[in-house]
Amino acid sequence: MEDTLAILLAGGAGERLYPLTRNTAKPAVPFGGVYRIIDFTLSNCINSNLRRILVLTQYKALDLSRHLRDGWNFLSAELGEYIEVIPPMKRIHEGWYLGTADAVYQNIASILAETPANTLILAGDHIYKMDYSEMLDCHRAKRADITVATLPVPADQAHHFGVAAIDSSGRIDGFEEKPQHGGAPRSPFDFDCVSASMGIYLFQTGVLLQALLEDADDPDSTHDFGRDILPKWIPRTRVAAYDFRDLNDKSVRYWRDIGTLDAYFEANMDLVSVTPEFDLYDRKWPIRTRMVQQPPAKFVFAQEGRRMGVAVDSIISQGCIVSGGRVMRSVLAPGVRVHSYCEIENSILMPNVEVGRYSRLRRVIVDTGVRIPESSVIGFDPEADRARGYTVSDGGVVVVAA
Repeated sequence: MEDTLAILLAGGAGERLYPLTRNTAKPAVPFGGVYRIIDFTLSNCINSNLRRILVLTQYKALDLSRHLRDGWNFLSAELGEYIEVIPPMKRIHEGWYLGTADAVYQNIASILAETPANTLILAGDHIYKMDYSEMLDCHRAKRADITVATLPVPADQAHHFGVAAIDSSGRIDGFEEKPQHGGAPRSPFDFDCVSASMGIYLFQTGVLLQALLEDADDPDSTHDFGRDILPKWIPRTRVAAYDFRDLNDKSVRYWRDIGTLDAYFEANMDLVSVTPEFDLYDRKWPIRTRMVQQPPAKFVFAQEGRRMGVAVDSIISQGCIVSGGRVMRSVLAPGVRVHSYCEIENSILMPNVEVGRYSRLRRVIVDTGVRIPESSVIGFDPEADRARGYTVSDGGVVVVAA
C-alpha cells in the first residue's frame, strides 16, 4: 500500500443527524461508547497498512480535528506516515466544497505533492470492516483505471444507493445514482440483489486528476463522484467492481451508512446484543480511538427492591457510575452518571451525561454533557416529548440535545 494515498472525506454537515451535529461534524459524533464515527474508516486504513491519509474537513471541524490530533498521532513521519487534516483553503476558487469531487479537486496540490500511483477515496461516516489492500489487489489484477467497492443490497432498496451494472468479468458498464424506476440491474455476485456503491473509489492517480479537472470545468456538474464522475468515465476507461469482503465474520455482510437518527440508533443497538452484529472485540481487526483518561466503570448499591446499580446487555465505558439505577440494552459513553432508581432502556448516553434520580428513559439519545432532571420520563409519549422541545425521529427515537 506504499504507493497509495487515502483521501478521507469528513466535511459533511450531517443534516439528517441533527441535532447531534449541531455543534460538531458528523464524523466526530460519538458512537459505540468510546469511539467517534470516523474511527472505523481510519482503523480500516491502519489495519490495511495504508498510512498516508489526508482528512478533508469543513463543517464545524474543531472537535474532529482535536480528536485526530490527540488520538491518531502515533504514525511515524520519519517513515513517511501521516494522518493530515486539511481544512478548506480556497486555493482554486472562492467557494466551499461543492460536492465530493470538488472537495478532492480543491486539494489537487496535496495529491501532486505525494505523487501516489493510486488514490483511494473514502467516506468518514460509515461503519464496516474492510481490508483496502484486497481492493487494491483486485484493482491491479483487473488492470482497472477506477475500481468501485460494491455491496449486494435487496433490489427494492436500490433507490437509496448508487447502483452499478456489472458484467460477468467484473467490469462496470453502467452506473445510476439512486434509480427510482425499479429496473436496476441485478448483481452478478447475488442475482437476488443489486450491487450498490459503498462510496469507496480507487483511482489510478492520473485518471483521477484528469477526471477532476474536466469535472471542474463542467457548468452542469454537481461535482459528485457518484452522480458525475463515474457515469462520464465508465464509457471512456476500464472501471471494475470490487465485491466487498466483510472482515466482521458474520453470516450477513455488515456495512452501515448511519446518516439518519434511526440508522445511527440501530447501529448502536447492533453492538449490545449477546452476539453483536458488529464485533468490537475482534483482536485481529482492532478499532482504534482516542482513549480518555478515566477511572474504571463503577456500579454501586445492591439492595433489595428498585435501588440497585446494574447494567444488562449494555456497553458501559470508563468513568461511568451507575449508582442505584438500572441500565438495559444501552450504550453509555465515558463519564456518564446514572443516579438511584433510574431505569434506562434501549438508549444511548453520550459523554458526561447525568441522569437524575427516579428518571425513566426508553429509546432515547442524550447528547454530550446534558443533565436530565430528577423524575424525568422520556421516550414513552412522543407528543409530550415534542412539546418539551425534544427531537423525535420517524422511528420514534427521542433526542435530547445539548
